[in-house]
Amino acid sequence: LEKELLSDLKERAEHVMLVDLGRNDVGRVARPGTVQVERLMEVERYSHVMHISSTVSGQLKDGATSLDALRAAFPAGTVSGAPKIRAMEIISELEPDQRGVYAGSLGYVGFGGNLDMAITLRTLVVAGGEVFVQAGAGVVADSKPEREFEETLEKAGAMFKAVEMAEEMR
Repeated sequence: LEKELLSDLKERAEHVMLVDLGRNDVGRVARPGTVQVERLMEVERYSHVMHISSTVSGQLKDGATSLDALRAAFPAGTVSGAPKIRAMEIISELEPDQRGVYAGSLGYVGFGGNLDMAITLRTLVVAGGEVFVQAGAGVVADSKPEREFEETLEKAGAMFKAVEMAEEMR
């Protein structure tokens, strides 16, 4: 499956787009010449899915803070798409409800200014006795809608399982 994922042209195109967005976002707050791709297209495995993962880094330019870096990176390209501003406009037009915590970030800012954040790519929220599960998939020109829908279900699988287990415990 890993080789299949890494050889899928649609997945590769989507990931290259995201790395380019990341390089652009980091470049907005980094010292010139310090933006680099530390890891490129490595597979990470989770309970229900595998992901292609890369790491983009840079040294903050003088006067920039960790919060400047956060502002430059959000909303993240992994949940907005590209071009980012137009993609967000389309999302706003097509999605009937606000995303809430989904596609946001969770983490902390330390007293020394260090920042450690994670994108909330899959969320489960319980409110008013209802359970809301959110997950998404990347859509590019080569996407097949049926496969993207299947991908969202695969990504949400662990959360559905958690709800199922909680129901059994009642």
